[in-house]
Order: sequence, then C-alpha cells, then structure tokens
Amino acid sequence: MANNTSQHILGTSSNLLGFCLFIITSLHISNKSESSMIDEYTSIIALLLTFSSILSFVSIKTTNDKIEMKIEKIANYFFLTALIGILGIIFFVLIKFWYL
Repeated sequence: MANNTSQHILGTSSNLLGFCLFIITSLHISNKSESSMIDEYTSIIALLLTFSSILSFVSIKTTNDKIEMKIEKIANYFFLTALIGILGIIFFVLIKFWYL
C-alpha cells in the first residue's frame, strides 16, 4: 500500500453519509422538504460521499500501486468536494431556519 489515506476516507465518508441521510430524513419528517432545496443538495452530497467510499474501498483492495494512487486521488477529490458541500448545507440550514 503506497498511501494510507484511503482507510481514513472510507471511515469518515461513511460517517458523513449517515449525517446526510439523517438530515434528509429529519427534513422529510418535519415536512420542511417541500419549502427548501436543502434535501436535494444533501442528496447530491450523499452521492459524492458514496462514490468516495467506493473508490477508497477499491483503492484499499487493489494490488497495483499505480492504480491505487490514481483511485485514491479521485476519492480524495470526491471527499473534498463533499466536505465543501456539507459546509454549504450547514450555511443553508443556518440561513433557512434562522429567519423563521
């Protein structure tokens, strides 16, 4: 294994995926999903986190070091994009529910 970040990406992205699914569920239970776009954005972030998890898992399981590094780099980009998206969701939630 050339790099050790795939194990960290896999665990963290799966935890954040649970966070996104919790937000989507709580918006639908409280009937706030019709009046906001937060659940759609959160679904996109959940998809990015899922891709990141899958790619980091594949990176862990591969035996070719070149392919491992390439897949791990792509998983890093998906993960970073998802983190920035989560920051955006937090701002959306803050703005949406601050002015109720």
